[in-house]
Amino acid sequence: MLALLAYGRITDRAPKSFGIDRDADAFQDCSDCPEMLTLAPGTVTMGSDLWRKSAELDYDARDRHDVEIPESFAISRHEVTFANWDACVAAGGCNGYVPADEGWGRGQRPVIHVSWNDAAAYVEWLSDTTGQAYRLPSEAEWEYAARGGSPLTYPWGRFASHTYANYGTKHCCTGKADRADEWINTAPVGSFPPNGFGIHDTSGNVYEWVQDCFRDRYAGAPSDGTADLSGDCDRRRIRGGAWYSDPGRIRSSYRAWQTPDQRDYVIGFRVARDLP
Repeated sequence: MLALLAYGRITDRAPKSFGIDRDADAFQDCSDCPEMLTLAPGTVTMGSDLWRKSAELDYDARDRHDVEIPESFAISRHEVTFANWDACVAAGGCNGYVPADEGWGRGQRPVIHVSWNDAAAYVEWLSDTTGQAYRLPSEAEWEYAARGGSPLTYPWGRFASHTYANYGTKHCCTGKADRADEWINTAPVGSFPPNGFGIHDTSGNVYEWVQDCFRDRYAGAPSDGTADLSGDCDRRRIRGGAWYSDPGRIRSSYRAWQTPDQRDYVIGFRVARDLP
């Protein structure tokens, strides 16, 4: 019993790198653009080692999938906000679409009610505006960034904690305010500590669109960090869980999907950018 208690205390701690200052790697291409962080090349093992305990939640992540990210890339420190999106609309982009905020507020809240198609329109506008190659991250890049160098269940450790993320009750799908998580629904981006790469809110807050088409297992998926575009592109991957998700659905390995035209109050996105 003592050994088990000790193990629980140790593994529930955040890695030593958790929350390090990555400001030296941050940049913005315009005043209304998302703040970006440069990530170095590296490797990530995608998928869950817990699926035997939770087969239903982990069906899509049963295969352990080793991926090498061969080149540096940039990813947004935060989820794209209403302020970012509204700047696109004000400039004549994003097809003029103004998503509803459910009365929760705009500004620094993550944009919601945006489909995969809408997110694609945003990165097209961002690329045209800045002259840089913006895009949605691949699923592999997303998980590499989301883990922040940690192989554990969450970026901060093995156990879910409202100290580190905005998520819901034990059983999906109801929001919950608890400890540092004072928001029943979406929280302003950056309200919780960053992971070991300096990235915020990859667990909870809103699901995030990635570039990849649906494939039910990792077998046959790219191992070089590129997006999987050979699957069912009538379904696109979303990652990270949301404000109403149970602890299982905010794990770094958890995979879900939606149709590319789906607009929902639990789905947003973050952006990636190729580097010269």
